[in-house]
Amino acid sequence: MTLTLYRLEGCPFCELVVDKLDDLGLEFESVWVEGLHSRRDEVKRVSGQRAVPVLIDENQGVTMAESERINEYLEASYE
Repeated sequence: MTLTLYRLEGCPFCELVVDKLDDLGLEFESVWVEGLHSRRDEVKRVSGQRAVPVLIDENQGVTMAESERINEYLEASYE
């Protein structure tokens, strides 16, 4: 399983997703992003926008943003 989470240090929304991943016992790779939106080119390239968190689930071909949506997806897919 390959889960990648684009996140920002100190971001409470990112931490909600990390907590859910941990609760479900899922391994994931963190990609730490720049604090300035204008420097988040990699996030924009993979998701079409610059906000975090962004989760990529390579096994399912899913890329999504917004912590609430991500957590709902994780619960539905991996619980």
